[in-house]
Amino acid sequence: MRRRAAYNLTMYAPLQNDTLLRALRRQPTEHTPIWLMRQAGRYLPEYRATRERAGSFMGLAMNRDYATEVTLQPLERYPLDAAILFSDILTVPDAMGLGLSFAAGEGPRFASPVRDEAAVRALEVPDMAKLQYVFDAVTSIRRALHGRVPLIGFSGSPWTLACYMVEGGGSDDYRLVKSMMYSRPDLMHRILAVTADAVAAYLNAQIEAGAQAVMIFDSWGGVLADGPFQTFSLAYTRKVLAGLKRDQDGEHIPRIVFTKGGGIWLEEIAASDTDAVGLDWTMDLGRARRLVGHKVALQGNLDPCVLFAAPEQIAAEARRVLDSFGPHPGHVFNLGHGISQFTPPESVTALVEAVRTHSRARCAAA
Repeated sequence: MRRRAAYNLTMYAPLQNDTLLRALRRQPTEHTPIWLMRQAGRYLPEYRATRERAGSFMGLAMNRDYATEVTLQPLERYPLDAAILFSDILTVPDAMGLGLSFAAGEGPRFASPVRDEAAVRALEVPDMAKLQYVFDAVTSIRRALHGRVPLIGFSGSPWTLACYMVEGGGSDDYRLVKSMMYSRPDLMHRILAVTADAVAAYLNAQIEAGAQAVMIFDSWGGVLADGPFQTFSLAYTRKVLAGLKRDQDGEHIPRIVFTKGGGIWLEEIAASDTDAVGLDWTMDLGRARRLVGHKVALQGNLDPCVLFAAPEQIAAEARRVLDSFGPHPGHVFNLGHGISQFTPPESVTALVEAVRTHSRARCAAA
């Protein structure tokens, strides 16, 4: 096994804007911090230009300099309160040898999906040295930020990664992965256990490389029924959380769990030893806050399609989300899912300005 690179975190500039980290710790802030899922992406013309130079999505993600460039692009346009590592959630199963590719105009595909007992038994936690390009990007981005805002690292959840690993790519009905889950739960548990250990190791390596918070994307948790969600998704997200580093260089590393479609399980997710729970747009944020009290911070939860409305409507919807949460610490403003590639960049300008203005006024009056 090759040794991964060692990092010296004392080389980083002091953090100038810690609003996100304070909100995740449920501490008072001068304004509600805002960042956007998929904030570095195809809606930005500068991103499209960089991707064209890189030649492909993976050419972009696997190149430290390109990954750094596109991670910082939205921060040059908007006064956001965090950067998030530019990468893909499927890097871990790719390192397991499944053969990830992105065809033009299509989603991700695996050359070797995990669909039979032999393939399941062959799964192992990958050597993290195979993912060194990710950790090098984390360090490069953290340096390039010069302490401007914190850097968020991330991974897909074990269940979400397992969906791609079994289906071989995206799915409309999750027939293959659910068939395995119901007919051979032993195989499903084996996939999830190995993947959970891999995700924990992967996120810890990002923390060691410089990530100041980490997020687990349980993007497909909401496709499960009640009961199977707890058994096959939440249990393994908890396993990841239990294996994560709590501190780095004396600083607490906040953890965020986002389950799309998971509002009905909010209280259970909040009890999973996470610092914050991300919500999609289907749940009222004020009701969510009342359910969890002061147990966790909440992140969200504007419908991404609001960004196709006029600026005054965007501002009104942003105020509605902020007012729903109310004058309490522990809110990180975000979309309820990733920003659409068709979003006009000026709509993001209107959103960020509205959140900053309204939340500052609210915080000043509190």
